[in-house]
Amino acid sequence: MQQQLNRRSLDARGFTLIELMVVMVILGILAGLIVPRIMDRPEEARRTKAAIQIQSIEQALKLYKLDNGQYPTTEQGLQALVEPPTTGRLARHWRKNGYLEKGKVPKDPWGHDFIYISPGLHSDFDLMSYGPDNEPGGEGKDADINNWQLE
Repeated sequence: MQQQLNRRSLDARGFTLIELMVVMVILGILAGLIVPRIMDRPEEARRTKAAIQIQSIEQALKLYKLDNGQYPTTEQGLQALVEPPTTGRLARHWRKNGYLEKGKVPKDPWGHDFIYISPGLHSDFDLMSYGPDNEPGGEGKDADINNWQLE
């Protein structure tokens, strides 16, 4: 019985300081390699979400045109997708529940309004997000997301 207790206490000694240091160094190296790659993911996800939102709003605008014969004007804006316009050429066959889910125009992933111009410079309408800087133009992470550049 005493021999079994001694054997158990030898087996349950734990880790030495050197073993713990080796594990910490390995974890540090892994973190140094992986963390920089993961850090860009949230911004990439926001840009992807903005592109999906633009495509969704485009579909709603196309349904609006199908029902009313034209796209909302710049003055009427995207708000015409959630409530009947009261200025300009009125929507004759506006859908009872509107054209966007949840009955409101979404903000882009950075909390800014989407920019809508109709008639657009690139197509029937231009729809864009200015990105995190909320300024036209920009490069890299600050580049605009435009409906005419999406696939």
